[in-house]
Amino acid sequence: MKLSLLLMLLGSLVTVFAIPTTKVTWCLKSDQEEQKCLALKAKFPVFGCVKRENSKDCIKAIHAGEADAITLDGGDIYVAGLKNYDLHPIIAEDYGTSSETCYYAVAVVKKTTTFGIKDLKGKKSCHTGLGKSAGWNIPIGTLLSKKILEWTGPEDKTIESAVSEFFSASCAPGAPVGSKLCQLCQVDCSRSHKEPYYDYEGAFLCLKEDAGEVAFVKHLTVPDAEKDEYELLCKDNTRASIDSYKTCHLAKVPAHAVVTRKDPQLGKKIWDSVNAVQNSSTVPMGFDLFSSDAFSGKNLMFKDSTKNLVEIPENTDSFLYLGAEYMSILRSLSKGSSSDTSSVGINWCAVGHAEKNKCDTWSINSVTDEGAQIECSNTQSVEDCIKKIMRNEADAMALDGGQLYTAGKCGLVPVMLEQYNEGMCRKKPEYTSYYAVAVVKKSSGLTWDTLKGKKSCHTGIGRTAGWNIPMGHVYNQTKDCDFSKFFPKGCAPGSSPDSSFCAQCVGSKNPVGEKHKCKASAEELYYGYAGAFRCLVEGNGDVAFIKHTTVLENSDGNGPDWAAGVSSADYQLICPGKHAVGVNEFASCNLAKVPAHAVVTRPEIHDKVVNILQKQEAKFGNSGSDPNFKMFQSSDGKNLLFKDSTKCLQQIPPEKTYEQVLGPGYMNAMFSLRQCDTAPDLEKSCTFHACQQKI
Repeated sequence: MKLSLLLMLLGSLVTVFAIPTTKVTWCLKSDQEEQKCLALKAKFPVFGCVKRENSKDCIKAIHAGEADAITLDGGDIYVAGLKNYDLHPIIAEDYGTSSETCYYAVAVVKKTTTFGIKDLKGKKSCHTGLGKSAGWNIPIGTLLSKKILEWTGPEDKTIESAVSEFFSASCAPGAPVGSKLCQLCQVDCSRSHKEPYYDYEGAFLCLKEDAGEVAFVKHLTVPDAEKDEYELLCKDNTRASIDSYKTCHLAKVPAHAVVTRKDPQLGKKIWDSVNAVQNSSTVPMGFDLFSSDAFSGKNLMFKDSTKNLVEIPENTDSFLYLGAEYMSILRSLSKGSSSDTSSVGINWCAVGHAEKNKCDTWSINSVTDEGAQIECSNTQSVEDCIKKIMRNEADAMALDGGQLYTAGKCGLVPVMLEQYNEGMCRKKPEYTSYYAVAVVKKSSGLTWDTLKGKKSCHTGIGRTAGWNIPMGHVYNQTKDCDFSKFFPKGCAPGSSPDSSFCAQCVGSKNPVGEKHKCKASAEELYYGYAGAFRCLVEGNGDVAFIKHTTVLENSDGNGPDWAAGVSSADYQLICPGKHAVGVNEFASCNLAKVPAHAVVTRPEIHDKVVNILQKQEAKFGNSGSDPNFKMFQSSDGKNLLFKDSTKCLQQIPPEKTYEQVLGPGYMNAMFSLRQCDTAPDLEKSCTFHACQQKI
């Protein structure tokens, strides 16, 4: 009996300690951290320990391959993600129900004082460290945004100089020794645990010992036993209790995260290793990653308030992890403003070669005495364009509903809507829409009930009429997320190259070599509305999921060369529970009425984008004054930059959210479809934690 119990215990330990055998070398910044790492290594020999002076030196060591991982705060994650280091976050700290993978940046003061946040000028300040999130980036960014701290930009003085002039004295570990920002520090003002006033507990100690009058820390810093002696400064100049951090904080910011080199195998090795250790904490031979008491320190290797470690979605870089709002704050600290408003025009993001050509023509024609009103960026996918807009590397583009859903999840906002009814262009803006339809050849005799097992043609993965709406119907019908069981072959541009939904795609039909097959751009001939219909016309599919005007735009003498002999009478619409009908009967036989395409941008340049597009439409719209270019016509393809059926653009009020533009019906359809884990990688990264979107 004893032997069997021993074998069971050994078996459980083997399961708990099932970690890689190759080394995972952690980078440490203090003697205490090194002691903790060595204790971890003694129990889990897979770990190695390398000590450096500070976070920056650790980042350099990981980039050089001298170490593999370190846990960093948001400000350092930003530095680690810069091109010269190119590290990325793979594991996030989870702080439990109080904030999960986010935390609150707060300003703590003693209850015996009476000043508010607007009265901080001339006070003594305690910071966790120069460039750290809760201790520097967020509070200084907040003071700038509220114009409590005046700074005209780096041309006049550095932000550090502006802060040192604002506070009478400070301890901001990492600042130049001898400066006012180091005046309150106890030892060497280093950004390491050698400085007693470094990090959260250090900044709080600075306040507790009356060295400073305000401490910028995270919401869990003040010990429970001491909460009654302190208060929070709120952004409205009031005060609140320490436990009121959810309503009285400076910002909600992303949790600390483990960063490493962009190597999927290394990332998996690190996750498997630390996950095994955190799962071992209740076992006698285990190790508690989230306790530093035994090593005479606080927050060593990980924050002591961590409850759990969470794997970050694949392909999440530093920018996507930190989120657009936090990145905007970082830009404000380096440039003096949260957005680049100095440029005369806006930068449009084009997908693929054909769109870039049209955009370049637009740009040339948009030049005024002030310069080009439209500049152009180019990528190979809509997701990459959304990233560019988030990063301030581009400003705007038009998206369909499914893409708008993803962009909205990533913090972008809709600013103008395509209007397809000319009569509505001169009226008060109303949200226009179109019908998503399923088209088949009349000769096929197909109905919705006989569609299973046939070949399908889609405008693109994640597109409204071409994927989200029809596959939502399929899922509701089958409750099966494996859509290849319903459509064994098809063309859905943007699918994985080895997917059955790439089998029927043709790329650019280049006889020399086909690198564009199944790409979500105009280089794939079956991409978009006209492309999906062409897929049906040319016999590569049995059904095309498109919008209600597509057939008429590409038949009966309309459309490009491939549509020359196409007759609309040869095609029909099918829909659930009905017989096939003519292509003109879309109002009675459709899969859904869906929102129009919308132009998206970053929230801070909403008005600028609207203003420039209105002026551009006055010149280059359907009735524009300049005949040299037309925004809503495409000569080298279909629906480039905008849908060719667009009659005008109508402004969306700033208060209207992407959810309101899409409407409850569409939002419900997307929610159902997301049960199948169909979200693109970008959307998964943007929704990993709530603080990425609004803080």
